[in-house]
This record gives sequence, C-alpha cells and structure tokens, in this order.
Amino acid sequence: MIETANAGPEYDDTAIRFLEALWGDGYLSPGGPEEVDRVVEGLWLEDKTVLDIGCGAGGIALHLVERHGAAHVTGFDVEHPVIMAARQRAAARALVERANFIQGPPGPLPFIDRSFDVVFSKDALLHVPDKDALFAEIFRVLKPGGVFAASNWMISHDGEPSPEMKAYVAAEGLSFAMASPARYAQAMRKAGFADVTVRDRNPWYREVARGELERLKGPLYPAVAAAVGATYVDKNIRTWEAMQKVLDSGEHRPTHLRGWKPDAEG
Repeated sequence: MIETANAGPEYDDTAIRFLEALWGDGYLSPGGPEEVDRVVEGLWLEDKTVLDIGCGAGGIALHLVERHGAAHVTGFDVEHPVIMAARQRAAARALVERANFIQGPPGPLPFIDRSFDVVFSKDALLHVPDKDALFAEIFRVLKPGGVFAASNWMISHDGEPSPEMKAYVAAEGLSFAMASPARYAQAMRKAGFADVTVRDRNPWYREVARGELERLKGPLYPAVAAAVGATYVDKNIRTWEAMQKVLDSGEHRPTHLRGWKPDAEG
C-alpha cells in the first residue's frame, strides 16, 4: 500500500501473516480474487500492461496475469516487506517475466508518461492525502484510451469524522486519509478522467466483515494466535469491532471506482 511517511513499515511480516490468514495467500485486503474480479468486471485485460498501485504481497498482480491474461503487471508499493513477499511469490509461481514489483517512496509515480493500458488499485489509495495529485499521476501514466479501476475504503462524507470513525482509525493505527466517494470522483474528473463511475460496496463488506470478526473470535483464533501471537489477534479483534460500528452506520464506505483516459483524438 501507499503510505505518507518514511517511518517503519505499516505492513510488516506479522501484519502480512495475519491478513493472509484472514483474506487469503497474497491478499492484504478483503474479498480475495472474487472481489478483484468484480473490480475489473467487463474489462478486457488480455495482452494489456497493468500497474497495480499499492500492490501489497502480490496476490492481486499474479491473479491479473493468471486469471485475466494480462501481458505484464507492475506492482508498486512503498513498503519493503510486502514487495519482498510479492517477489518471492512471483518466483515461486514462475511469473517473474510477467510480473515485477517495485518499491518507491511516496509521491510521484516512478514511471514515464503513457506507460500502462490499465491502472488498478485495491484498498490502498486511502493512505494518500492529496487526492488531486494522486489522480493527476494516475492519469499521466495511463495510455490514451486506458482505464483506471479500483476499490478503496472511503468515508461517507467529507469533514469531521464521527467519534466512532475516529475510534476506528485510531484502532487501525495506520496512515488513513479517508475521503468521500464524491471527493474521489471530483479528483478523477479534475485530472481528466471521463465516464467516471462509483459503486458502493458497503452492503457487501459490512456483512463480510461481520463474518471475519466471528472467524477471528472463533475457528481462526488458535491458528492465527499461534502464528502472530494472541496479543496481536486480540488487538485486531478490537479493531474489527470498531470497524463494524462504522460499517453498520454507513460512515465507512468501501467503494469501487472506474474512469477512462480519453483517446488522444478526444
């Protein structure tokens, strides 16, 4: 994922092990490959070049190659532990020729203009405070006619979060810079994207998260506690309980985004 400072990694080896136990091998965000398929539903990725921003442990990038036939996927993340995990996963699956993983600092993307047919991101853009600069960069690296498709965690409104949302963000302990779906759409259109669409995923995730919490408290607890320690699991149970409150209230709104870079003639 993309973070905002150069302190220690927010997604270290312990976090990777914990999230993969909950969400699947190579996945650091909910829904696994099925939710990735929903983000890119209706898009033709075969023989396309793809940039995965906030690629995490690489499961999504490899899925886009194996399942969707992408010619090449470049995963980008600011965090060293996840990039190392992604590279190891690509090597183990003999996909290093079709998937590479690059670590870089927060800020401008380290790619030339018009580099990619598709830019993808899964629940990573909430770490970036400047949404206008973010989408200007995404637009810059897309080829004319290219598409941006993403899922991201958002807040239902801009302005002061509720006490419950503040408690949830504090429990996460991550560099969240949440904004509303309307704010994201505004930033995309300002950057030049056309046919911008927004799809609310709160109804889906509030029920999925409830199941995740039940699994953490029940059948998953012994194995995950053995892997990362009971204290770590207990902390995350409290985080999930705080998250469930803002999912149920509707303030926490996971959302799909899509937009197109007009053809040069446009």
